[in-house]
Amino acid sequence: MTSIVLKHGSAQLALRPDIGGSVEGLWLGGVEVMRSVPVGSLQSVKQSASYPFVPYSNRIANAQLRWQGQDYPLKPNFAPELHAIHGVGWLQPWAVHKVEADFAHLTLVHTANADWPFAFDAWQTFKLTGNTLEMAMGMTNRSDHMAPAGLGWHPYFVKRAQSQLSFEAAGRWEMDAAKLPTTWSATGGLDVSGTTLDIDHCFDGWAGSVHLRDECMDVRITSELKRLVVYTTLARDSIAIEPVSHVNNAMNQSNASALGVQPLQPGASTSAAMAVHMQAV
Repeated sequence: MTSIVLKHGSAQLALRPDIGGSVEGLWLGGVEVMRSVPVGSLQSVKQSASYPFVPYSNRIANAQLRWQGQDYPLKPNFAPELHAIHGVGWLQPWAVHKVEADFAHLTLVHTANADWPFAFDAWQTFKLTGNTLEMAMGMTNRSDHMAPAGLGWHPYFVKRAQSQLSFEAAGRWEMDAAKLPTTWSATGGLDVSGTTLDIDHCFDGWAGSVHLRDECMDVRITSELKRLVVYTTLARDSIAIEPVSHVNNAMNQSNASALGVQPLQPGASTSAAMAVHMQAV
């Protein structure tokens, strides 16, 4: 499958439904907003500009799901880690439902298997309007049992020499050596230089807006979701800014719903949206 390219004014978005329903690149006036590769050259979802989280985000510890008193062994999917990570949507090709000049609608049908034991349907939409990319995603439980559900995105934004990242949140989950959350601590969010940041944490009580600015681009990422994962290292040339519905490994906790997991009855649906507002400096 070739790339789907959407355009509106000076904004351009390239999608790869065949590679995990991922984003190949996002540009404004030819300048990268998300980390991007030339149109048609993406080889792996791990190299993409962004990919979807469905039906959960981040890690399920040791690829073992415990839900409603039942144990479900999953497949580790992010070697060399032993966890199951980021759901199954990013591992499968998506179907193209509709494409217009500035809009695309993708769909996915998941049959219960060893990767995820609950059948579901999912969809994604992408819309360029002005200098804004609007993304939405949803899923419907097609299994015969109540299933845990979570949604989110994994966009990588370009990190430049003068990158400055700021957002407000209520708290942050500390992480152990296995990259699993341990304790919650109060925090006001972040207001830091991206070039000095070394982080892989989930923030809770996120205020719904992130400001990322540098010498080339002024970007705001917004969502109604209440949790945000931020990941980068000193060596990386991108910052992952991930709006998510639930805390890492929340599905294995007794208070999963309080941590953002949505129990879906058979036939029930959930959805979420985020937007990327771009302005050249």
